[in-house]
Amino acid sequence: MGSAPELLKNPAYYALNGPHARLALIRGRVRRYQPEVAPFLGLPDEPTEQDWADAAELVGVGNTVAFKGPDRPVPDSFKVVQKFGLVQFVAPDSFGVEEPEAVLLGPDDVPEMVALVALTDPGPFRPRTIECGRYLGLRRDGELIAMAGERYHLPGYIEISAVCTHPDYRGQGLGSRLVRAVAAGIEQAGERPFLHTGATNATAIRLYEKLGFSVSNRMSVTIVEPAGR
Repeated sequence: MGSAPELLKNPAYYALNGPHARLALIRGRVRRYQPEVAPFLGLPDEPTEQDWADAAELVGVGNTVAFKGPDRPVPDSFKVVQKFGLVQFVAPDSFGVEEPEAVLLGPDDVPEMVALVALTDPGPFRPRTIECGRYLGLRRDGELIAMAGERYHLPGYIEISAVCTHPDYRGQGLGSRLVRAVAAGIEQAGERPFLHTGATNATAIRLYEKLGFSVSNRMSVTIVEPAGR
């Protein structure tokens, strides 16, 4: 596979202008996910002063959003709450493997999914995040002990996200099995899987490299809130 396309540098924007348009709130050229779906803002690749003004109106004073991409200056109309590095990986060809134990998770499973995310902190997961795509889980004695699913969906690519395992069941390869299972569904849809992990998460980076993933981008996550008047 060659280098990843430019749109992977700005995944939220191209998802919300493409397959996830149904989940978008829009002002001018700016997009954001509906707040109960995800906390992400989609800015054009080269945002103008007007784009930033539209973003401030779309987000609203007192609310925070996050955007991913190359480092860019943030205007005085926004306050930076937090910023951290991220590594983006793309899966190798024919990576997916079906997982016979995996169960498809639906709206009735959301309370358990939210609880597992709160316990393990794989990244944001909200009551309607499940509307982004297909989520799979593993259960033991009826309890949800691991999960993974699809978040950003942009042309040609679907992100694997919310990969987490209950602390009592770690070290058994459950996360890797679910990553492959989610990837199998993505590949069957004719798309390529990709994912993100924190730039300081050496364990996850080693795991994805061992699984054959290749780095497509190094970027930042910037959490901001409108500064108000």
